[in-house]
Amino acid sequence: MLIRHPRPRALTACTVLVLALLGTAAFAPLPFAVAQPGLTADVLGKDRGKPVITITGEPVRATKGQLRMVTIEATGPSTDVRLGQVVDGWFRTDRAVMPRGAVYPSGGSDAQIERHNLDEMRGSQDSATEAALGYLGDRADKAKVTLYLSDVGGPSAGLLFSLGIVDKLDGDGAGGDLTGGRTIAGTGTISADGKVGAVGGVPLKTQSAARDGATVFLVPKAECSDATSELPRGLRLIPVTTLKGAVATLRALKTGGPVPSC
Repeated sequence: MLIRHPRPRALTACTVLVLALLGTAAFAPLPFAVAQPGLTADVLGKDRGKPVITITGEPVRATKGQLRMVTIEATGPSTDVRLGQVVDGWFRTDRAVMPRGAVYPSGGSDAQIERHNLDEMRGSQDSATEAALGYLGDRADKAKVTLYLSDVGGPSAGLLFSLGIVDKLDGDGAGGDLTGGRTIAGTGTISADGKVGAVGGVPLKTQSAARDGATVFLVPKAECSDATSELPRGLRLIPVTTLKGAVATLRALKTGGPVPSC
């Protein structure tokens, strides 16, 4: 008995179905965000003509060098991301494709998410101020600090804000600049007691830092492996876990002492 197998027809049908699904996916929005290196800002300088750090009540040092906080720029929470953008992002070192939920909190409108990010920035500024003044102790008893940075949300500038406050009030503790005149960039959340936390997006942030002239990048120690994955040439990575440790490391970098590395 001869049996006719319908396999070629079934295979053809499956192929058509796959092609149809791929065609639909190419035009359907996907639950991803595409990020790229963003702006950087020197916390020792000005943003839109206004000082990023303003301190009253205590003498303030004239600083040299730069302490640059870094950002990433991502497609908006309601922006439709298509398959082509996702595929393109996977093959580029200056792009990152991430689940939208890893970039933005879910369940809110664009306006609500923007408010959430700005609230996180304000909370980060408060923690950064408390951490820096707590580290300085009686050297900053009467200091009143105001922080300003436009159009940036989230908590990842906390460490750099704290370092900026310390540099403006105390420098390296011996009359010099904490930066040693260098352009130093970095990222990391900070708690009121000075602990540095992870932030995400570090490979893109190192690219922002190198693009804007940094030669040293302070990274939360927990993110060392991420930071080394696409590290720009000429950028030195230094892991940190606390504000106190970060200050000590910058002093050692300036004097030629031992400095940790990733």
